Amino acid sequence: QVTLMESGGGSVQPGGSLQLTCTASVRGSGRVGGIGWYRQTPGMQRQQVAFMADGGAYNYADFARGRFTISRDRAKNEVYLRMTDLRPDDTAIYYCNANHIRLGRPVSNYWGQGTQVTVSS
Repeated sequence: QVTLMESGGGSVQPGGSLQLTCTASVRGSGRVGGIGWYRQTPGMQRQQVAFMADGGAYNYADFARGRFTISRDRAKNEVYLRMTDLRPDDTAIYYCNANHIRLGRPVSNYWGQGTQVTVSS
């Protein structure tokens, strides 16, 4: 089982920056594979923001490319999302998502509880 805990959300003015952190804890065997960030606003589907595959390749949503940066510290089992030039439409709950790898295969997918990001003047 994998537990994901997000931190770093908050309120910021347009043009500001925030860094989100997701800390993963693995109980039992296995490890965290691909890991990344999604976001959701009321009434909308959860959308991918940035994701880092187990092999290191990463993908950004169009709205995130150039403004957001995903990075990972495998030793700490943490993934980060550095967000710059934030806009009001970036306001959302940001969720961490990760795959649980066991015996070289993804066996489960997990979500964190989410952290609120509010961009407002």
